[in-house]
Amino acid sequence: MKILIVKLSSLGDVVHTMPAVQDIRRALLHAQIDWVVERGFAPLVQRCQGVERVIPCELRKWRKAPWSGRTRSEWRSFREVVHEVAYDAVIDLQGLTKSALVARIAKLAAGGKRYALANRTEGSSYEVPTRWVADQAIRIEPHVHAIARSRELCAKALGYTAAGADDFGLHALRGELDAPRPCVAFVHGTSREDKCWPEANWVELGRRLIAQRFCIGLPHGGAVELERAQRIADALGSPAAVWPSLDLGALTDKLAACVGVIGVDSGLSHVATALDLPHVQIYNFDTAWRTGPVGGKQQSVFAQPTPTVDAVWHAWQGVKAGG
Repeated sequence: MKILIVKLSSLGDVVHTMPAVQDIRRALLHAQIDWVVERGFAPLVQRCQGVERVIPCELRKWRKAPWSGRTRSEWRSFREVVHEVAYDAVIDLQGLTKSALVARIAKLAAGGKRYALANRTEGSSYEVPTRWVADQAIRIEPHVHAIARSRELCAKALGYTAAGADDFGLHALRGELDAPRPCVAFVHGTSREDKCWPEANWVELGRRLIAQRFCIGLPHGGAVELERAQRIADALGSPAAVWPSLDLGALTDKLAACVGVIGVDSGLSHVATALDLPHVQIYNFDTAWRTGPVGGKQQSVFAQPTPTVDAVWHAWQGVKAGG
């Protein structure tokens, strides 16, 4: 059986799709699973066990200049790659017009079907065209964790039962960090400013960790996060280091070499969860039920307007002991 997963973005959403892939692998032992994803996330999907072919697209870029010669050429090339395989099932796990477009151009085998969400779930975006394109639209309980939504949709589409703990199947190259002590990564950056944690809190937390003989790693994405990382590193001194700019694959490998991660609600924090690292995820809004880590070596901490340093520190002691 040949299956195409359509989950284009964003980083956290891509990570939350990985357990559904592992379910398919267990239920359909000889299935070929391909995945269409935005190019920037392709290095991560390439590390997801069971994905045979990663098909990068650049819809975010193409829609900025839809009629340019370059866009038309790249779109034709993308269509040709998608058409190389005839699929028995095309599953749109995004639920947006752009993912419906990709599902629509995918080539079906004889008797093949397109599947999609029939309804919006709480806290998630949803656009009706995804339902129009599908041969079968599947209804999902609206109050559901993002991981469970994808697992359930795939299970209903392909005729098996999704059971057991979340297994992401994310395999990083766990190399050695160039650090004098065990490293804890601070995922301080996120796409929304109101999800950030105060810099003074990061500095206080870093001082406590340094006193316990940890060093601090500071990843970043973009100029704003780089400036923040540098300010935190300057305040903490030499046991803290700003990481270089890395693609998502190399960044995942570097994160995997850490002894733990403390981060805000962001895609990179969800990568830490998928890597099964001791991890504390900081929430300023009560949305951990939908995207947060579930048990094991991870905890979420929620408070408005922000959790205190003491609350995050207490959670860290818990996951460190459990790890």
